[in-house]
Amino acid sequence: LGSNTFSTSARTAADKDPHDPHHEESFEEFTARYEKEFDGVQDVFELQRNLNNAFAYDLVPSPSVVTAALRAARRVNDFPTAVRVFEGIKAKVENKSQYDEYLKELEPIREELGIVLKEVMYPEQQ
Repeated sequence: LGSNTFSTSARTAADKDPHDPHHEESFEEFTARYEKEFDGVQDVFELQRNLNNAFAYDLVPSPSVVTAALRAARRVNDFPTAVRVFEGIKAKVENKSQYDEYLKELEPIREELGIVLKEVMYPEQQ
C-alpha cells in the first residue's frame, strides 16, 4: 500500500509531440489545424470529411474555423453544405444565446457569400 505505482515526473512543453496519439491538442492547435485543412479543400468530399471530423470533437469550432469552412464550401460551390454548417453549430452549442453569438460573429461572411440560414428559408419548420 505504501508504494506509489504512478509516475511522479511531469512532462514539460518540450516533451510534447503533436504527432503522439496521446497528445492532448489545445483549442488553439485544433483551430490552426482545421483552418489549414479547410484552406486546402479542393472538392466536396474533402469539405464534408473535414466538417465531420471538426464537429466530432466535444467542442464547437471557433468562428475562424467556420469561416474557413464556409470559404471552402464556396470554393467547391457547395451551397447546401454551407447552410448545414450553421445547423451543425446550432446542434453543438449549449444554448440559443451561444448560437446567436455565432450568428452575429459570422454575419459578415454569411452576407459576403450569400448564405441564407435554414430557419430563414423554412421558418415554418422551426
